[in-house]
Amino acid sequence: MEDELLKYISKFSSLTTEEAQQIAENIKVKTFKKGTVLIKAGEFYDFCFFVLKGCVRQYYLKNGAEKTTSFFTEEQAVVNFYSDSQERAPVNYYLSCVEDCVLIIGESGSEIEMYQKFPKLEAITRMMVEQDFGKTQQAFATFIVSSPEERYLNLLDTRPDLLQRTPQHQLASYLGITPESLSRIRKRVSVKK
Repeated sequence: MEDELLKYISKFSSLTTEEAQQIAENIKVKTFKKGTVLIKAGEFYDFCFFVLKGCVRQYYLKNGAEKTTSFFTEEQAVVNFYSDSQERAPVNYYLSCVEDCVLIIGESGSEIEMYQKFPKLEAITRMMVEQDFGKTQQAFATFIVSSPEERYLNLLDTRPDLLQRTPQHQLASYLGITPESLSRIRKRVSVKK
């Protein structure tokens, strides 16, 4: 687990090898088996995850059906900003492991201590959050203005790995369509190619 963490941290040229090693030693990394539910609707949580390896799915239960809203894979953060606000409330979604996962667990109480101990880490974290937020905004806007087929084609362009890593019914839910519609779209697209 530490090797994967060091490999990721070493990407940031502002950190020395020694700093990267010290940060890795101070960060909580844990493995989870495929199918593990990390968070359930109705629970409070004041920590975040960062995916070093694997795939985490965010979904809601609506009228007894799971509605997938996000997949988080390598080098993506799973953050509940709302739980850090003044109006702390339980989450209304679930997080579960689609694959075996290796995750960093960031606890809000230890965050300040880590930033004091490793000042460069705060700048790196801020940069990561800003990049992730920008990508999320773009993905949401693209999703809203796209047809189901355009959503599928966009997924092929931006996250083709999800097609192999996630069950078809979860992908269909993520795209806002039924599994049958996804099958028809896949056939149509493969014929066009």
